[in-house]
Parts: sequence; structure tokens; C-alpha cells
Amino acid sequence: MKIDTCDIPKQTNTHSCSKSGMCDMQGCHKLSVFDWLNDMPLASGQSPFQYAEVRFKNARKEFFATNNLNLYVGDTVAVEAASGHDVGMVSMTGELVRLQMKKKSVDPKKGTILKIYRKASQRDIDKWQKYRLREEKVKHKAREYVIKHNLKMKISDVEYQGDGSKATFYYTADSRVDFRGLIKDLAREFSTRIEMRQIGFRQEAARLGGIGSCGRELCCSSWMTDFRSVSTSAAKYQQLSLNPQKLAGQCGKLKCCLNFELDSYVDALSGFPKSNLQLITKKGKAKWIKSDIFKGYLWYAYVNYKENGNTWHRLNLEQVKEIVEMNKRGENPQSLEEYATELSMKEIVPVKNFENVVGQDNINRFDETKRKKRKKRRRKPNQNNQKQTTNNQTKENPTNKKTNQNNQKQTTHNQIKSKENSTKKNDANNKASQNKPYNKRRNNKNRRKKPNNNNNNEK
Repeated sequence: MKIDTCDIPKQTNTHSCSKSGMCDMQGCHKLSVFDWLNDMPLASGQSPFQYAEVRFKNARKEFFATNNLNLYVGDTVAVEAASGHDVGMVSMTGELVRLQMKKKSVDPKKGTILKIYRKASQRDIDKWQKYRLREEKVKHKAREYVIKHNLKMKISDVEYQGDGSKATFYYTADSRVDFRGLIKDLAREFSTRIEMRQIGFRQEAARLGGIGSCGRELCCSSWMTDFRSVSTSAAKYQQLSLNPQKLAGQCGKLKCCLNFELDSYVDALSGFPKSNLQLITKKGKAKWIKSDIFKGYLWYAYVNYKENGNTWHRLNLEQVKEIVEMNKRGENPQSLEEYATELSMKEIVPVKNFENVVGQDNINRFDETKRKKRKKRRRKPNQNNQKQTTNNQTKENPTNKKTNQNNQKQTTHNQIKSKENSTKKNDANNKASQNKPYNKRRNNKNRRKKPNNNNNNEK
């Protein structure tokens, strides 16, 4: 089981992190401030500022009185708590703390500020580390009790106090939740004082951290300290598609970065006409389609697209203002095509001394797929085919027609003579066989017939 031990210092050196600054999220330096006044000596007769900023788990920071202790950034200290004591790390000292308390409107005279007891001993650090390693199991067990009580809430994180006398459960919920029975079960299970603290979805994302769609660490967990409300009008000003899957962050709310460039878009749109304003021409009325804010282009199309066509006409901001002023005076231009053609003619730039940098190579040569050549198989020559081809060649030649006819007559005459001779021989053989005695070994029926030379010659 992985435990985030970024806040747990080493037992041998209390000034450094257990990961030696090699963690991916750099949790030790999250929302930290560089003390640029550290090396500057104080004026004569001026005492150092008696308050320090201490950081706890997940960048939770509070101000404490130093109690005349010489503290430096990174020191592990035991501080006063509501009951018992807590352990944290010093994140800021000196005059910068005065400026930070003024910025967050924290007045030490009006409110009661807790104090720092001492620098944490090895016993305090061991006890603190033991309870920090227990937080992950406690969180999973608490979620089981939430399911058991059928409560519509989600426990996102657990934070133990340095001495283990209190456990704070951070949860998110859409509405109010009655968790009195849950607190009783948790106190009985873990034998400690339980505190339930509700946080928002953005605060949950800031505590847990993560990577945004831009590929960087979440702004709320890295540098943002306050959460401003983000509305859908910010996306409309920037002409973004109102797609909740693209506009929502990991917290499920609208992304905080929608407010970053909103002021520049509002300033650029101050000189543009309203989107519901129609341009009146003699050809017909035209409505606004879209606009390019920083290039100063606007696209208009006629309302009666069946008569005038459904084409978009691009105009300059100056041309649109000119048409609007003409409409206010009661004058109407002929059509939008006049302004669109003027704009297109201005953008044509003549090209001189064109040089073919690519050369004679075709740009689309890689698009064509090369076909594999099939190897032709060689067939063995057949005697019958050769005879047929020779006969066909003789038939095709007109000069050889007479010779073919004479050859045919001779072959028919030879066939008749061969048949007569074969019949005579067969009759003579039959008579000789009748006179000979019967022999099983030399049976004429079982005897294999010899090939007839006459038949071969006929063929």
C-alpha cells in the first residue's frame, strides 16, 4: 500500500523530506514562498517578527506565535491544538509572514493565535508518522460505514492530529447529511475523537491533486489559493462549444482556466456589434453566423436562403460598421457580395519568381500504393497441344489449304488398308489358337496385347 509520506521527515534529519525533494508532485514546495528577505539584516533596535506560518497535510497552513524560538523554513515543530498538540513543518518566517497575515486579514491583536510549543523531538515524529500511515486504512473503513448507513456522501480524505487524539474526515455531498449515527460508529471503531468537515468539489480536487487535460498539474493544487465562480457566459464570450464534457474539470465543475483569458476577450468584443443585429440590404436581411475576434472578421448569411443562397459572406469589422451606419440613416447597400468581393480582391497577393523547391519529384508519389508483381509459372509443353497448334497454323495459312486436303485423302486410304490387313491377321491367329492345346500359363485372354504399330502410325 502506497502512503504519501511527503510531509513526514526523516528520523535522522528533521530539516529534509523523506523523499529528498524527488517526489513527482513536489508536495513539499506546494504553494511555497521564496523568502527573499532572509539574508537581509534587521535594522538597529528591530526585533524579528514573532509569528510563523506552519504547513500541515495537503497544503493546509496556519499562523502560530513563535514563542521566541529561532525557527527556519523546513523545521518540524509541535504546535498547540484545540485538544493536545499537532505536528507540522515551518513554511515561512520573518517579515514575509507579516505581509501574508495582512493579505489574509489576520489580526493577532483581535483574535487568539495559537503558539508553537517547541521543535519536534524524535518521539513526536515517530508518533506522528505512525498515525499518518494509518490514515489510508481508516479512510477505507469509514467508506464501508457510509455504505452501511446509506448516506449520500463521499469521504475523500482523513487527517490525524499529531498526537492521534483527533481524526478529521473530509467529505463532499450535494445536500445536508445526517451523520450522527456514523460518528458514533467511527468513534467506537477507532477510539478517538471524530470531526466531520464538509468541503467543496474544487477543494477536494485541490487536496487530492492530479493532472488536467492540458497535461500539467491542476492549478488548484499547485498555485491557486482562492476559487472564483465560473459561469457559462465565460465560454460564450470565448466562442467555445457548450459541451460539458470538454468544459468540466476533474472536480465536475467548469474549469477555472476559463476565467484566465476572459478579460482579454471582453475587451476585444467591446468594439464588435451585437450578435442579434441584422444587416439590411436591398437583396435581403443578413444575420450573424460567427466572428473571429482577434483577426476582425465577421461572417453573415441571408435570412431568405432559398432565394439568395445559403452562402456565408466574410466581412471586415469596418465594413460591418459602415453598413450599420447606413442602416441607421435609412440607406441600404445593394448586397453583401460587393463587400465580400472587395475583401477577397485585397487578399490576393501576386507571387513573383516562383521556384519549384521540390524539383521534379511528385508530391503525391507516396500516396500511390505499389502493386506486387506476380511471378509467372512456366508450364511444361504438351505434345497434343503442339500438334493442335501446328494443325491450326496450317489451317490459318491459305497457301497450305491444298496440301492439307491431299494429306487427308492419303490418310483415309492408308487407314482402310490397315484395317483390312489387321482383320486378316486376326483370322489367322484364331485358327492357330484352336489347333494348339490348352495351357493355363499361356492364356490368350489373360495375355497382354502388344501395341499395334499400324494404329500408332495412323494416329
